[in-house]
Amino acid sequence: MTDDLQEGPLAQTTYAPAPTKLTAREQRRRRRRSRHRGEEILGWILVPVILFGIYWGVTAGLEAMGTSPGVVWDQLMQVKAALEKKM
Repeated sequence: MTDDLQEGPLAQTTYAPAPTKLTAREQRRRRRRSRHRGEEILGWILVPVILFGIYWGVTAGLEAMGTSPGVVWDQLMQVKAALEKKM
C-alpha cells in the first residue's frame, strides 16, 4: 500500500516550440482545403434538398393538372408498346 505513495518526482513536461509564421503558399493551401471541406458538406446537404424539391415540384405540377406520376408513367409505357408494335 505504501508503494503507491513513493513514486518519485514528476517529470518536467516539455512544451512544443511556438509555431512559426506560415508562408503565403501554406496559408493558401489551408484556405483551399477548408473551402473544399465546406463545399463537400454543403453539397451533401443541398443535393438531397434539391432532388426532393424537384420531385415535389413535379408531383405538385402533375397534381395541379389532375394526374399523378403513376398515370403518366403508364401512359408512356402504352405509347412505347404502340410504337414497338408498329415497327
